Amino acid sequence: MKIKIRKTSAAILVEQRKPLIIDEIGLPEFLGVGQVLVKIDFSGICGSQIGEIDGAKGFDRYLPHLLGHEGAGKVIQTGPGISTVEEGDSVVMHWRAGSGIQSKPPVYSWRGNKLNAGFVTTFNRYAVVSENRLTKISGDFPKELATLFGCAVTTGIGVIENKGALKMGQSIVVVGAGGVGLNVIQGASLLSANPIVAVDLHQNRIDLAKKIGATHGVLNRDATWIDQVLAIVGPTGADLVVDNTGVPAVISKCIDLTKSTGKTVLIGVPKEGEKTSISTLPLHFGKVLTGTHGGDGNPQEDIPRFLALSEIGILDLSSLISGTYSLDSINDAIEDMRSASVSGRCLIEM
Repeated sequence: MKIKIRKTSAAILVEQRKPLIIDEIGLPEFLGVGQVLVKIDFSGICGSQIGEIDGAKGFDRYLPHLLGHEGAGKVIQTGPGISTVEEGDSVVMHWRAGSGIQSKPPVYSWRGNKLNAGFVTTFNRYAVVSENRLTKISGDFPKELATLFGCAVTTGIGVIENKGALKMGQSIVVVGAGGVGLNVIQGASLLSANPIVAVDLHQNRIDLAKKIGATHGVLNRDATWIDQVLAIVGPTGADLVVDNTGVPAVISKCIDLTKSTGKTVLIGVPKEGEKTSISTLPLHFGKVLTGTHGGDGNPQEDIPRFLALSEIGILDLSSLISGTYSLDSINDAIEDMRSASVSGRCLIEM
């Protein structure tokens, strides 16, 4: 099916550790099987995108390419085989696969050359997206809030529900209170965990974490943070410790802070080549160490549940948004996230 829209504005990663380039790009001529054309209203910026820009995983062989995996918009056109969405639907765009077809990634053009993209990108005003990266929502739900379901909310609460398996009254320590960490904290609060300890380098993030459910906050500015956390959760450690930093030295401390029958869940991913050393002996006697893939949930099931909680005021999404920027100002938003001058999620309004 021939695509109605031929060009769009986008933020392009052309060179690692350099600002994104804002320019006009060409869309593919046709929609393939399982592909959907979406007009994007809002995009979130996740730490994963900053990692891609900074080359955290090493050399990027797909340059130049588009970025973004968390957004909300409207379906403009559908390709062959689409069954879960139709023209005019409001949708959340998410990186974790859900229902429907997984299409081939689209190929855009830029300055006469091929421009790569994944199954979903959100740093562009119009995007060709794989059907299984879209979940239909009510058209009345605010798009800026819906954007957070693409990654931040589903990953954070998913860790609590799925990998963390936290129970009421159990203790949790969340190290790194950024966009995902804040939702881990909010999920723990909804479950009535206690205590809920937020650990971060920045006071503004600690303050926001307390607003949405943390019972305690600890600044991680020197080695005393370990003793401060143990003074709160008890000398045997916490039932659940979640690391969002991906820093090997911090990961090792998170494992140490976990009680002998508790669980450590790793969300943050270390940079290429970075390793941490641990004693595996506690793993033979009940302690669990595990990673997570986006909260290990199902977007088609989880997003409607979380959206309903937001509609009745149980889930706080507005507090998670710290700033809204234009596409032309996306590099400013990225720098604000790097410097932690913003405490929650930055959104790009298209």
